[in-house]
Amino acid sequence: MGDVFDRAEMAALRAGHDAAVSSVRFTASNPGTLIGAARDSRVSRYLVVGGAGSLDVAPGVRLVTTPNFPAAYKAEAEKGAAFLDRLRLEKDLNWTFLSPSAPFTEGERTGKFRLGTDRLLTDESGKSWISFPDFAVALVDEIERPAHPGQRFTVGY
Repeated sequence: MGDVFDRAEMAALRAGHDAAVSSVRFTASNPGTLIGAARDSRVSRYLVVGGAGSLDVAPGVRLVTTPNFPAAYKAEAEKGAAFLDRLRLEKDLNWTFLSPSAPFTEGERTGKFRLGTDRLLTDESGKSWISFPDFAVALVDEIERPAHPGQRFTVGY
């Protein structure tokens, strides 16, 4: 654990590791600092825990821009989308951005979930969700068996 605003400290903490996972509030961090630290450290893989707000609900329409998106989460979701956009410019960094479905909630670990790309995953009735434990399983699976380098992916039921 270190100061997310100190690029040198972040780079030093990551150096020599196979992977680094960033799970900080986007509104309480700086993408340039965190991404730069990942690059400086030469960590093999940089994984970012994202949010659902940056997921598309229609072509070119992000969830965060929809009228019913909760105001309490809007600033965080907009910053998360900006972080993802910044990551997508990286050509020399092995990054992955994992977005949960919405809601992202307490629940059982089922081990039965679907993976997607940039579109919010919903069931046949339009419901979207993922439990904390199943999200964690998807994240660890990606660390152990990389399948989404230089991409964002999502997980949901």
